[in-house]
Amino acid sequence: MSLSIKYVEPNPLIAGDRLTKRSVVGYGLGDFAGNLAFTLGTAFLLYYYTNVAGISAAAVGTMFLVVRLWDAVADTFAGRLVDRTMTRWGKFRPFILFGAVPLLFLSFLTFHVPSTLSSSNKLLYAYLTYAVLGLAYSLVNIPYGALASAMTQSIHQRAKLVASRFFGAAVGGIVLTYLIAPRISAIRKQKGSLSAAAYQEKAQTIFTQTTVAFIVIGTLAYFLTFYLCREQVVRTTPKVSLRETIDTLKSNKPLGYLCAASFFYLIGLFAVGGASAYYAQYVMGDISWLGPITLVNAGTSIVLAPVIPRLVDRFGKKQIFQYCGILTMLGGLALFLTPAGLAVPALLFLAIKGAGAALINTIMFGLEADTVEYGEWQTGKRSEGSTYAIFSFTRKITQSIGGAVGAWALAIGGYLSASKSVPNPIQPDSAIWSIRVTIGLLPAVVALIAMVIFRKYPLTDARFKEIRNETELRKRAEGYLVASDGGSID
Repeated sequence: MSLSIKYVEPNPLIAGDRLTKRSVVGYGLGDFAGNLAFTLGTAFLLYYYTNVAGISAAAVGTMFLVVRLWDAVADTFAGRLVDRTMTRWGKFRPFILFGAVPLLFLSFLTFHVPSTLSSSNKLLYAYLTYAVLGLAYSLVNIPYGALASAMTQSIHQRAKLVASRFFGAAVGGIVLTYLIAPRISAIRKQKGSLSAAAYQEKAQTIFTQTTVAFIVIGTLAYFLTFYLCREQVVRTTPKVSLRETIDTLKSNKPLGYLCAASFFYLIGLFAVGGASAYYAQYVMGDISWLGPITLVNAGTSIVLAPVIPRLVDRFGKKQIFQYCGILTMLGGLALFLTPAGLAVPALLFLAIKGAGAALINTIMFGLEADTVEYGEWQTGKRSEGSTYAIFSFTRKITQSIGGAVGAWALAIGGYLSASKSVPNPIQPDSAIWSIRVTIGLLPAVVALIAMVIFRKYPLTDARFKEIRNETELRKRAEGYLVASDGGSID
């Protein structure tokens, strides 16, 4: 017998149908903090390794593939750890509180390759620090991402959390770019008066000062996320066994389609992240253009963030996720065809491509939260940690592939890394071409593939509401009435 019944929000069955502004802002601060480490890595780590630490692009490409595959495994470990955890502060918030400082300190170590090491030892140091950073990031980001599905079951309120996360990430990206890119540009302009060793020492100082500052800023932001956010959704089982987790995941078709489409979208996104500094330096003519590039992308995100809840209410998450791929395709193709040195058209096409990519990368988190309810509807068990871990596993796999593709494209194009004798070598035309392919053509091609896959995604917002309401009615019938940070009280 079906318990399904139609409701119009606000709904007394729904946990968190009215989130406070403090909790929405607090959630956004978590992604601001996370992006101080994450976006720093995606935007600058490849550049740092090749142009400051002096590691070859080919070696970095292989390292990105290996370490980010390890990151994906770390995500599954973190997801299971979360599902097995329950404390007086809830399932997710303790990981955010206690993981903040280790994560941000490891970001400092990753961007601090000792100049006295040999080439082989520099590469070994890079492997070790980046791998441990990935594990720390998983242990904070998996609980943070899963927290949204535990704060509210309302589509509109989840859209607010997604928008806040979107805004926080964009601000974090702008902050770090304008702390680093103009200062790197300034010392590059002094290259005629600096020795190679002096140039690398000055560049290292910039990354060291930035990552130390991020330890303080990021820790405060993470603490506010812990303090302002609360877990409100009723769960019938505080801890989920491995068998129950597997049963929940294997029957979750929406999660499967979401991960498959995201796989292709994100290959383009992560390849572009690493290529942007090179595009600014070698196609637009100065790495200081990375500031306007980031400002265009993040500015688009900031402008769109306040309207995301209304877009979701009007069109639904599935439609937005699907058709924003067209913006990514059109902007990417136009950017690829834009001749070198034309800054204004390049920034315009970056904005078009960035609007599509930013909306896709944001809405997918709302879609992931909905798949938690689908899994619970199917099995009666909530596996927020493992569901988000599978989604994040996909993101890490694509991060490894996208990052490796960007580095290998440089190697195939004959990119010349910095050395002690030649800190700023002149790049061949083939290297410039490979950068343009990575930042424009590649995102367009993979967006088309993703759109074809996502056409079969079965969970519209209307269907989600039916599933959610049926599940909550079932819980009430079983006597689960009160949600708190410590779980439901029956």
